[in-house]
Amino acid sequence: MMLSACGIEKRFGAVIAASDINVTVARGQRVSLIGSNGAGKTTFVNMITGYLKPDAGSIVLDGTDITQMSPRAITRLGVARSFQIPQLFPELTVIDNMLVATACHGNRLSFWQPAHRPDAIVRADDLLQRFKLADYRQRRVAELPGGVRKLLDIAMSMTGSPKLLLLDEPTSGVSAEEKFPMMDTIMTALGGEPVTVLFVEHDMDIIERYSERVLAFYSGRIIADDVPQKALATDDVRRYVTGTLRQE
Repeated sequence: MMLSACGIEKRFGAVIAASDINVTVARGQRVSLIGSNGAGKTTFVNMITGYLKPDAGSIVLDGTDITQMSPRAITRLGVARSFQIPQLFPELTVIDNMLVATACHGNRLSFWQPAHRPDAIVRADDLLQRFKLADYRQRRVAELPGGVRKLLDIAMSMTGSPKLLLLDEPTSGVSAEEKFPMMDTIMTALGGEPVTVLFVEHDMDIIERYSERVLAFYSGRIIADDVPQKALATDDVRRYVTGTLRQE
């Protein structure tokens, strides 16, 4: 089992952000997290990555209890995260962004000379090739279109060969014509890595096509946990998430 969350509770004053969350995720699964804004998805992700501590319950990653660990310690155990807004260095080239990420994952914070080791460059170039970014290798990030920046952000998150990858709306801001090719690229690239993937997404077409399991959140609770076709068909998901079931 790659991830286990047992009895997770989190409150912000009177607001219940997580209520009795019990989830296990097997190695290699592709799991989507769905729910309206404020449903608890981001709180759940922030607790997995250590940016929030649960008020109750435990979180175990690959056999190690990470409930009270710092974000840095959790990252070192093999958790990586890509954000909705790409976290990049716009004045650097694509390859230098990749090498900075490699240096950070290796805890080599004197950056330049250590980052440009031959093995780091080989790893960076392999990821650029798999994410279809090789043609942009020497381009400054500031010159790149939004979709390319998103791919680069995810490629950077993979430089440390994580066990668990968390993606925040990987297709947000991408045109309808580009979203499926982009997800094809992402999932094909990740297919070459032994990584478990959890991704937050609002696009139901993306969820149905690219996830093998759906966790649906509402008001801090998980209201569905199943394969996409079954999870999206439940009354609670149709009422509170997709809005396809009229409330009486």
